[in-house]
Amino acid sequence: MLIYLLRHGLTEYNAQKRYQGQRDIPLSPAGLAQLRRADIDPKVVYISTLQRTAQTAKVLFPGARLVPVDGLKEMCFGSFEGRNYVEMEHDPDYLAWVTANCESQCPDGERKAEFSDRICRTFAALVDKALADGEEMLVILAHGGTQMAAMERYALPHKDYYAWCGPNAGGYVLDARDWAAQHVLHLVRTVQYTKEGTC
Repeated sequence: MLIYLLRHGLTEYNAQKRYQGQRDIPLSPAGLAQLRRADIDPKVVYISTLQRTAQTAKVLFPGARLVPVDGLKEMCFGSFEGRNYVEMEHDPDYLAWVTANCESQCPDGERKAEFSDRICRTFAALVDKALADGEEMLVILAHGGTQMAAMERYALPHKDYYAWCGPNAGGYVLDARDWAAQHVLHLVRTVQYTKEGTC
């Protein structure tokens, strides 16, 4: 079985390098215009409950049934959401969080370890179900953090969390042949579903 683990298209927050987290920010007009139909035609696509994933999926996979899964949502950045690092360069809470390699809990938000556990539980359940159902393909379209958490834990070759930060409307194709025995996924290739000349 092949797994497509994809990220939503560009939003204004992405363009302004703002922490977006669980704010329900739509795609920007530019982000929507950049998207192109994908080269696969799945019957079902699992998305998060935030609108930017549904908006992206409708362009990439116009014939698919979209299944929202709350556990795929981006990390909650708490009071950092809506702001960028320039606006927070003197914020003691933000500086402490960065000093802790962003591993500590965001004020009113999630701790990275808790977020990763949530994502990986949700992701693993979707993989298990797809394999049990005999599916040949599983498509999950969610967030950058969703990708980083799942890829760090399950992907081979192994890389650090932040090394898996992919571009908007991009992602990874993974082979699940060793999932049942070892809970690992083999990276096959990367994909990018933006029109030529955009990113």
